[in-house]
Amino acid sequence: MRWLLILWTAASLGGASWSWAQKSPRPELTFCCSPRNDLFLALQAYHFRRYDQPIEAIRNATEGSAVLLLADEYPEHPVRLEAAAWAVASEKRVRLFVEYPAAIPGLDIGPARSTSWERLVIASEKFAPVLPKLRILAAHGCHFVPVSTALPPDLVVARVAGYDTALFGIPTAGAFPVLFEVPERKCIVATTKLSGFVSARFAPVQDWLALWDRILGTLSGGSAPSLEVQPLVQPAYGREAKLPRRYEREAFGQAAHWFAHSRLLVRASEKAALERALAGGAETGAAPGPESPEGDGSLGVLEGYASGISPDGSQLRRLPLRADCQAESAMVLALDARLNRHAHSGAIARNLLDFLYFNSGLCRGLRADPRHPAFGLIGWGDVAPAWRVANYGDDNARVLLATALAAASLHETRWDEPLLRGCLANFRTTGRLGFRGDRIDLPDLEKNGWRFYHQAETVNYAPHFESYLWACYLWAYHQTGYEPLLDRTKTAVALTMRAYPARWRWQNQLERARMLLCLAWLARIENTVEHRRWLDAVAGDLLAWQQPSGAIHERLGKVKGGFFQAPQRNEDYGTTETPLLQRDGDPVTDQLYTTGFALLGLHEAAGATGDPRFQRAEDKLADYLCRIQNCSKALPWLNGCWFRAFDDRRWEAWASSADVGWGAWSVESGWGQAWTAAVLALRRQHRTFWESTSNGSAGGHFEKLKRQLELEN
Repeated sequence: MRWLLILWTAASLGGASWSWAQKSPRPELTFCCSPRNDLFLALQAYHFRRYDQPIEAIRNATEGSAVLLLADEYPEHPVRLEAAAWAVASEKRVRLFVEYPAAIPGLDIGPARSTSWERLVIASEKFAPVLPKLRILAAHGCHFVPVSTALPPDLVVARVAGYDTALFGIPTAGAFPVLFEVPERKCIVATTKLSGFVSARFAPVQDWLALWDRILGTLSGGSAPSLEVQPLVQPAYGREAKLPRRYEREAFGQAAHWFAHSRLLVRASEKAALERALAGGAETGAAPGPESPEGDGSLGVLEGYASGISPDGSQLRRLPLRADCQAESAMVLALDARLNRHAHSGAIARNLLDFLYFNSGLCRGLRADPRHPAFGLIGWGDVAPAWRVANYGDDNARVLLATALAAASLHETRWDEPLLRGCLANFRTTGRLGFRGDRIDLPDLEKNGWRFYHQAETVNYAPHFESYLWACYLWAYHQTGYEPLLDRTKTAVALTMRAYPARWRWQNQLERARMLLCLAWLARIENTVEHRRWLDAVAGDLLAWQQPSGAIHERLGKVKGGFFQAPQRNEDYGTTETPLLQRDGDPVTDQLYTTGFALLGLHEAAGATGDPRFQRAEDKLADYLCRIQNCSKALPWLNGCWFRAFDDRRWEAWASSADVGWGAWSVESGWGQAWTAAVLALRRQHRTFWESTSNGSAGGHFEKLKRQLELEN
């Protein structure tokens, strides 16, 4: 059975209680909340009394017991407690827990605010040692009421950098109390809704259970009642769970189903509004409801889901129509059609590739004009001007590789010509030394012409941007026998390996994982000692960080300053693209940038060399990725995909979510998760990518394209 029921409980977590807590033989709590409130449901085994109005709950509470007033109309309406209710509570010596209050006597409470990059931080020692001071918690979709008080807070909301811990401390400005005690009123105040921790998917799960254990223990005056919680999204299997016989087949099937039913395929009814939003610069929008009709791929697929989570557990869709996502989604669905005989998946795959090459602005217009220097290139994204103008080499490369595998899986040839044209168009904008640079935009191409780039001596030691193009050139060389493809690639790879690792741009796992594919294929084409040595070196350094779970932990490069660095101060959090860790040793894997590409590289390396070390590492990583695949009945649009981040010690999605666009809980319709799914399908066939695609017919278009692109003999 694939679904693993994870029932989280919190009990007897220990530690000192708050100052006015008194011992009592059993928990006695009264609730004012909806019967569907997360906290109330987590305690339903205790049959606590529940009321709809605060005054009712207080009047019916036992003298000296505790009443929890919870914010079920959050975030629109705070909890209002009339003066009479305060008076009755005082008379009965009732302990109160009030969240998201409209007013507290004696305190100045302002209008509600929403967070952007702020997280919650433990601000006192009252939850230690389980939750030490400066421990970070994520309260997704947080709205809070700012309170001016001299009372010391136990929890604050603030913009802080760090993985588990606010590494640079709590800022003196911009930190607001979230949880504090008002002793004279025997009241604990939460300035936000803490009781929605299940629906809003607060993280990390165990830390939130520990926090509630302390709060409930204080309110009950003794041992806290145990919470029973099932997260809405959880990994498919536990770390030590025995896996069923066909778990990889099941994981691929779930992934393919997600690509077809993720609510990301553009529907005809939303096309006009989507194009207006993209033209206006918007990048996110709400997802359609579960009853809305699904797209069929003929209008493309959206980029994915943004990392931010709303109080109801939903996530905004990322709207860009990226070229890479079209092809990579098509690849997974084409493999599903081949392996599982799902005709619907095959139809969507064909539609996506037709949209990409023939019906969208990604390959039409200037890029379809043989007289234009951008001829054959593929736009970064459609509609939005900022996306349409760019030609990223890496994005083009993944489009081309995904197209090759999709076409082979569907036994289709109609994309052969644009596939080879894309390879050669990128090659003619690649310099003498085999480097192309990160991106070449249309205005620069029009100003300089393609020969300027083809004759330049560009050097770019950044495998993230270059190495998959090198893989494309090796693949195209095998199809065409065109020697310059091999020669320039060998030159670039040799220079890059001589610069390894000190002069690589990022020097991290992302770059090592991306380098494996071209090194494996180079060793396949020319099985020399040097080529095998390069492959061994990069793979060895990557796998030195592979864990017993199969996870490959992220690590930071040694570059000071520059791009893709962990935040160096609190103010940097959420300002640029960043890794998921703050310091080496943070136990996180990156399913957007690293693990899927590592799986592909190891698969091709094992196939090219027959080296059992690569096969063992691939098997361990595949096992890990199958285990951590998202599983959700409550949120089916997340079932079968992978979040960007996963912490293999906590065994849940968690990280430093500082990346400005692709945070810990983001989901991409292409990139790493598409390649994870594709390799699971290739493993089922006992075939490599190279073996699956190398006997295609694209080479038949070479002579025509060589003339059109004016390539040298």
